Amino acid sequence: MSVDPSLLKLLVCPRHKKPLSEARSSLFCEAGHQYPVVNDVPVLLDDGPQTILFAERSRMQAEQRPVDVGRDSYYLDTIGISENERAELKSRLVSKSDERIDPVVSFLIAATNGIAYKHLIGKLNEYPLPELRLPPANGQMLLDLGCNWGRWSFAAARLGYRAIGVDPSLGAVLAAKRVAAQLGLDAKFVVGDARFLPFQRHSMDVVFSYSVLQHFSKGDASTAIKEVGRVLQANGKSVIQMPTVLGVRCLYHQARRCFRKARNFEVRYWTIPALRRLFMEHVGRTAFSVDCFFGIGLQAADIRLMPLSLRTVIRASELLRKTSRKVPPLCYVADSVYVESIGTR
Repeated sequence: MSVDPSLLKLLVCPRHKKPLSEARSSLFCEAGHQYPVVNDVPVLLDDGPQTILFAERSRMQAEQRPVDVGRDSYYLDTIGISENERAELKSRLVSKSDERIDPVVSFLIAATNGIAYKHLIGKLNEYPLPELRLPPANGQMLLDLGCNWGRWSFAAARLGYRAIGVDPSLGAVLAAKRVAAQLGLDAKFVVGDARFLPFQRHSMDVVFSYSVLQHFSKGDASTAIKEVGRVLQANGKSVIQMPTVLGVRCLYHQARRCFRKARNFEVRYWTIPALRRLFMEHVGRTAFSVDCFFGIGLQAADIRLMPLSLRTVIRASELLRKTSRKVPPLCYVADSVYVESIGTR
């Protein structure tokens, strides 16, 4: 097993940011830290507290790397689905049916794309690749933070970016690697933690993230955004999706939990001023644009996959999003916004 040389030269130890070298299916830094490589994918997770359970599972299972016959090569315990879904997925994999859609992606679809995709779990017949609201590129480097099965990485690759996805789920990243090969797209993947990015300083032209940092505590989110500023080139761009306090659907979810503080992996809702202060401090000059209204994760590109009721919601969201270009204050009541910052650090 070997890490792609073009990727290896960008990687550093997530603990001390020192360069890495490869030997015996592992990566080493000069400080003596060792990280496993699984199916050519570097697993660069620190052994400290993780943001989610399957990150710890990813680290432990990658380090074990048993060669027993019957080994779970899909690392299903490291993907974020329910136990019932995991059992059904295992059954699907045992049958070894010839499927056009990677089975792991088919069962991850709601966990990654949102509850609106719940009806597609285990039934996906195409990869829903979203519209990335960035200009076409000519080989610029884009980091997809929290890539999971790689949908935004693939959208970036189709626009001409050299996409690198990072995520703490080994099973999801391996699925992304399989799908990249299936679609013939040049995207590379790393198992890692957004708070301790294993990449060289100023190595990225663009950092993108969708539906990830919203699950972090405010302290962890601040640490991750500081890392975004570190890896972003001067005048590079970060585009980070975040939910807002005043969105209609966001207010509904806050009310359901009686406006108490979020716990564990629950969504944190942000005010626009708080987001501006945070990104201005750690990245640079910051502006906002609307992602969607009436929910988080509603993608116009996927409207054909939605039931009629949700198609109506998506059309209304798109109408308001386009209106917000002429009426910027609408951004304050959108459910989901993009925080767009220019690197100056």
